[in-house]
Amino acid sequence: MIDPHMQHVPRLGRHPSRFRLAGTPVITVMLGSLVTTLPVIAQSPVMPPFGLLLMLSWRLLRPELWRTWIGVPLGLFDDIASGQPIGSAMFLWTVTLIGIDAVEHRMVWRSYRQDWLIAAAAIIFCIAGGVFFARITGGGNIRLLLVAPQMLWTVLLFPFVVRQCARIDSWRVMA
Repeated sequence: MIDPHMQHVPRLGRHPSRFRLAGTPVITVMLGSLVTTLPVIAQSPVMPPFGLLLMLSWRLLRPELWRTWIGVPLGLFDDIASGQPIGSAMFLWTVTLIGIDAVEHRMVWRSYRQDWLIAAAAIIFCIAGGVFFARITGGGNIRLLLVAPQMLWTVLLFPFVVRQCARIDSWRVMA
């Protein structure tokens, strides 16, 4: 008799659909960018940029998944969803992905701590760059001290988001 607990195992020879393989990471990043549209009332920016977190998580978890130019369309969607000046996330995310590629080519092996350090540097760069773009486009006199809690929360939330991306990835590749 076949074990009834083995029903979740895919059948031999079956493969996940192309949309499931390629579309799941893009859709999760877009849903992460849409989190900023939730009605949260705060005196200062404390909500982490979930789109950026998911993009970094997918990129560090599966380096072969995306090319560097994916930062442009995902950044455009994030700019539209978050209300940042158009082009700020497009530029910052693309530069971040180029930087991650450059770091990866220099490293032979990468550990979890190095991934967290790379993500922390990317998060700080993107949030500080967002403040810069908001300031030069007439967003007011914003100081980095104001977004420091957001940077801290985002860096501390990164391991949890990577874990969730790994769970989604195991579903994504399973037939």
